[in-house]
Amino acid sequence: MQPSFRDAVAAIDAGELAALERQLAADPELLRDRADYGEAYFHRPYLLWFVAGNPSRTERLAPNIVEIANAIIAAAKNVETLQQQLDYTLELVASSALARESGAQHELIDLLVDSGASPDCTLSAVMYRELAAAEQLLARGARLTLPTAIATRRVTAELIDGADADERAIAFAAAAFFGDVATLATLLARGASISAYSPPAFHPHATALHHAVDGDSLAAVRFLVEAGADLTVEDRIYRGTPLGWAEYLGRTEIAAYLRSLPI
Repeated sequence: MQPSFRDAVAAIDAGELAALERQLAADPELLRDRADYGEAYFHRPYLLWFVAGNPSRTERLAPNIVEIANAIIAAAKNVETLQQQLDYTLELVASSALARESGAQHELIDLLVDSGASPDCTLSAVMYRELAAAEQLLARGARLTLPTAIATRRVTAELIDGADADERAIAFAAAAFFGDVATLATLLARGASISAYSPPAFHPHATALHHAVDGDSLAAVRFLVEAGADLTVEDRIYRGTPLGWAEYLGRTEIAAYLRSLPI
């Protein structure tokens, strides 16, 4: 990370608003630059992304993080990538446990949406069980998708009928993740692949059975097993079977059930 960018991030983390504003005024390219830093979903971040605390780099966000974010947005009003920055920062905030734990998630979501970010990123919140964030995004105008309806207990026949194949595949993973056996059964009857890895948009390293274990839903685990889910499939990152996940995550009742099954 270049020194000027690193100094700006340090000011964000410390809540040093005046210092940050001086830096942005002196070097407006900080609002356009992407740091040579990070990996995976946080690869080459913009400065604005750091207000989300996702990934976590500190124990808490600065108490004035909303003011910090507002200052960056205001300074970047003529930056050509601002819309992209706003939209992705909102995804990071909506899925950020640190933003919630710091008491800033709600206000940051409102600030970002008020500044023009699209609220249609509920899946990011749902994937990490940030359900209050998902509810807020819905209240701010996000479209209710089938996966989000599963997480927030709003599933209707109309939503299932209106979902395309990709959305149904994501929804199958989400239904396992949130223990929605009725929707699992409906989607399986409509052609869901029971032992396939989940789609790229929803923890694609694992199968629905892994997700049901993660969600600590014995009912969903039983349903999937009895419907023919493969007990031997390993996830793509840790090489763990559903039983291995149950043991590692301390899902004792599920682990006992899976151990009782013939393989």
